[in-house]
Amino acid sequence: MARPTDYTPEIGATICERLASGETLNQILKTPGMPDRVTVWRWQRANEDFRNLYAQSRMEQAHYWSDEIVDISDDGSRDYKESGDRGPVVDMDHIARSRLRVDTRKFLMAKIVPKIYGDKIAQEITGADGGPVQMESSRTEAEKLEFAAMLAKAREK
Repeated sequence: MARPTDYTPEIGATICERLASGETLNQILKTPGMPDRVTVWRWQRANEDFRNLYAQSRMEQAHYWSDEIVDISDDGSRDYKESGDRGPVVDMDHIARSRLRVDTRKFLMAKIVPKIYGDKIAQEITGADGGPVQMESSRTEAEKLEFAAMLAKAREK
């Protein structure tokens, strides 16, 4: 069966519902009857309704992943493994994999919905509406010239 190339609201809705349910676009597009990645990108450029639905679905996907992070973090069922006569020992491989799963989700969430899941520091150093920070100096022109002269003199030494 050939991959669809023409946008239909049904396929668009299916893609977005699955994104919002935590699946990745790669996982979705492996399903028979789904378009390829380039087609989905083309649909986003050409169809404003799909573009908006897709963006909303990505935000919902990030919220889904935030719940998954709690589940992954709380699940200690495989943190220990049996090692014969020594009894249970810590399974560092499983713990490392869990950490990677959590960190990957956190990274993607911060990129998809930075205002909610991004670092506060990065948010605080942006100006109004995410623009550049506007700096103002309270020094007079005479003070600026005096300071520049002091710097020049210090460099000469």
